[in-house]
Amino acid sequence: MIAVDLARTRASVLLTGASGFLAAHVGQQLLQRGFRVRGTVRSQAKGEYLKKLYEKDGKADRFDFVIVEDVEQEGAFDEAVKGVDAVAYTASPFHFNVTDPQKDLINPAVQGTLNLVRSALLEPKIKRVVITSSFAAVTNPYDPVYTFTEEDWNEFSPKELEKKGKDCDPFHSYRASKTLAEKAAWDFLKENTKDGKAPFDIATINPPLIFGPVIHEIHSAKSLNTSVGVFYSYLLGDKTSEDATKPAGLLVDVRDVALAHVLALEKEEAGNKRFLVSKKEFVYQDILDLLEGSEQGKKLLSEFPKATKSGKGDVKGVKQNLIDTTRMETVLGLKARSVEETVLDMTRSLAERQKEW
Repeated sequence: MIAVDLARTRASVLLTGASGFLAAHVGQQLLQRGFRVRGTVRSQAKGEYLKKLYEKDGKADRFDFVIVEDVEQEGAFDEAVKGVDAVAYTASPFHFNVTDPQKDLINPAVQGTLNLVRSALLEPKIKRVVITSSFAAVTNPYDPVYTFTEEDWNEFSPKELEKKGKDCDPFHSYRASKTLAEKAAWDFLKENTKDGKAPFDIATINPPLIFGPVIHEIHSAKSLNTSVGVFYSYLLGDKTSEDATKPAGLLVDVRDVALAHVLALEKEEAGNKRFLVSKKEFVYQDILDLLEGSEQGKKLLSEFPKATKSGKGDVKGVKQNLIDTTRMETVLGLKARSVEETVLDMTRSLAERQKEW
């Protein structure tokens, strides 16, 4: 439903939650590939920061922003969608500081998503909506040898939330929020498809832990996104060598996830598909070994004198779930960059950014 040459026609894309860790990279790559970008931010200051960020690439003339303070408010995106050709929806909370799962996670995720797609119906030019979902909407507590595909859905966490309510583990509360939000989007599309014709199509990007360089506005380590924040705690020495040997999940570079959003907008065949975007499984000892074992890594670690040391334990036998990224590679044509590049660039970025705190 969407033209493959959107970028060449200087199409306009609404980027929600534009000031976030991932979204700042999505905006950067959209601009670099010729799109015009309208970002939604919570304040004027956040929008001005992005303007200055994109000025470094000489692309700020194709970026503007609108303020959306509360994505849960009915009609939150009604004005923002006017005149755009497509949407990249990235605004959804990722944290485990949960007092009330419904209020802190479920409502922002589900209502925010529904408000976006409802507003998208008001703009007939919109032909594709790309939504940042998560591997959390895919995974179930299966045996560690299981390989997940886009056909899998997290059925466990929503049931846990329904059963335990406010007592639900924050981990499963978050996973439930991502699952319910993505399902809400697909259900909305189905409900609004008449005689086989949908007003627009949807693609979802489902990454695991996202690492990489930090380019968005942050004022302290506390405002780092969750995944990078955990890595930073190792650089500060707040984690132990034993912690580093435990299964950590899967990782992917933020720049690859951002590019996946852009490619999902550009490629006709990406419509109405989910995309698992990932590099590989890891434990934090892998990352510490990488830093301690290279000249670049050692130089970067000198900026973090209290960094956790690799325990040099045997982690080869640690079993974790895997992801089948065939669709990412064949439909989007995306090949994830190396873990070494991701880790070195992330560490370098944190070494620079901490000077501002």
